[in-house]
Amino acid sequence: MKRFGRNDFLLTLLAFVASALMLTVIQVPFRLGFLAWICMVPFILVSSPKASAWRLVWMSYLVSSVYWLANLYWVSLVTVPGQVLLSLSLGLYWPVLSLAVRYCRKKKAVVLFVMVPILLVGAEAWQGIIYTGFNWRLLAHSQWANLRVIQIVDIFGALGVSLLIAAVNGLAAGLVIDAASKSGSGLFRTANIVKVAITAGLVAATLVYGTKRINETPDHLEPGPMVGAVQSNIPSQVKELAEAGEMILEEVLNLSNACIDAGAELIAWPETIVAASLNKSYLGLCQEGTMPVIFDRVISAHTMDRVYVLLGAHAVDVVFHDDEPVVLDRYNSAYFYRPDGSGSDKRYDKIHLVPYGEYIPMKDTFPLIYDLAMKLSPYDYDYHLTKGTEYTRFMMRSGDRAFGFGCLICYEDTDPDVTRKMVVDETGEKQADWLVNISNDGWYVKYEDGKVLPSAELSQRTAISVFRAIENRVSILRSVNTGISCLIDSTGMLRDGFAGGDLPDAVMARQGMAGWFVDRIDVDDRVTFFSTHGQLIAICCRALFVIAIVFTIADLFRKNRREAI
Repeated sequence: MKRFGRNDFLLTLLAFVASALMLTVIQVPFRLGFLAWICMVPFILVSSPKASAWRLVWMSYLVSSVYWLANLYWVSLVTVPGQVLLSLSLGLYWPVLSLAVRYCRKKKAVVLFVMVPILLVGAEAWQGIIYTGFNWRLLAHSQWANLRVIQIVDIFGALGVSLLIAAVNGLAAGLVIDAASKSGSGLFRTANIVKVAITAGLVAATLVYGTKRINETPDHLEPGPMVGAVQSNIPSQVKELAEAGEMILEEVLNLSNACIDAGAELIAWPETIVAASLNKSYLGLCQEGTMPVIFDRVISAHTMDRVYVLLGAHAVDVVFHDDEPVVLDRYNSAYFYRPDGSGSDKRYDKIHLVPYGEYIPMKDTFPLIYDLAMKLSPYDYDYHLTKGTEYTRFMMRSGDRAFGFGCLICYEDTDPDVTRKMVVDETGEKQADWLVNISNDGWYVKYEDGKVLPSAELSQRTAISVFRAIENRVSILRSVNTGISCLIDSTGMLRDGFAGGDLPDAVMARQGMAGWFVDRIDVDDRVTFFSTHGQLIAICCRALFVIAIVFTIADLFRKNRREAI
């Protein structure tokens, strides 16, 4: 068996580290997105057929795990064990990718050119669904501010941008490999010229399409109502205290009144900002003078003859056993109060729950896992929530026009499938004129000396929301505790400034502070291919990724069998 020296060891390590560092700085807040187009080249180059498979596995896993541990540092603000487990799980993708790239490099050059993008995007596609999905730090997200490049997501979804970036990485790596072989004589082969032409053509077509879609947007817009967003600034360790409920509601009402005075017709409040369950079936069981009843009446009085309000609070289903009330299900919900002071019979219950944060997998089937999860959780009680099943749309009137909109709670704005189903119905008809994202990012901030110190999670969440707006050609109004509250238009542009408000003009500066803003939201009449058909690229890349892994494993077994003989 061939032995590798110290230089090979260092080269492999440095190559993996180089890719990891570039993957780190291409995301906000660093804004070095241009490096995304070459960030995986060192990774591809070092995944050579001549390299030891075992060495690639353990070194790539080590670097990848450290990468995730460093970049998901904000999860440790909630749970350190959870951050470690999540990072170690996500770190598994790199060893698998490295072995698959190594196998492809044994084949003809065209295989590498085609398969590298598929493998990289296939890994992202699986990351988006395994364990309910974690659509974070995708290659595409590095281009959130490059609007001409990312308009293609209305056809292909965010993974389409990732595929384009991965194709450029694969092309660059292939050219480097050819330049390093046979004294560079293979660099100007016809096959390479064709590959460069194909890739350049794809990039050019992307830019042309993006320019066209942006330029045509004004022809598809209709002015919507004036909308406002309330941004509280309360770290979750304070927000979760029961005694803080009245103080928080008073602060939110003051900010909401400012929105009303500035002309808002619809105001969004953050996720679970009201510390009570407000569903009518539960309120009917509450006695006079209890907090749920008091909060409901205060909110009703606030909206009476003034405004629509969408807010976050919990919901509970109660059943009776031997005349004793028993809570059957708990939900993370959005409620809608109307200008007649009434609460809508409709509510939205969050569909995409966060494992270990909002529910515990296998609670009944594997009690040991449940007990361990409880020890790792940030709560000291059973916080298990039930996921919703309906893609609720709320209706409001502005002048002579009726509008419908959907609500995404918390990390649902990172889920492309939930988002598109909120926009279109089963027949593909557009049902939501815009979306509202209410969230509590107070979990991911530090609280020192009375000040809220934001983490990178806030800006990265906002950048991810950009892709949901373009995929479905809808504006998104965000109301987020600790920030970032903003308005994103249907081309994915973060709308700096506003008609009225006290938050900073620059969207990305609205972190770790309380405030409000009001602006007019636009309604885009376009129905996208992505909204109608979903993530077809994801389905294809997942399937091809699995096939490539099967061939890779089979090749390793054949090699081991030959060596054993």
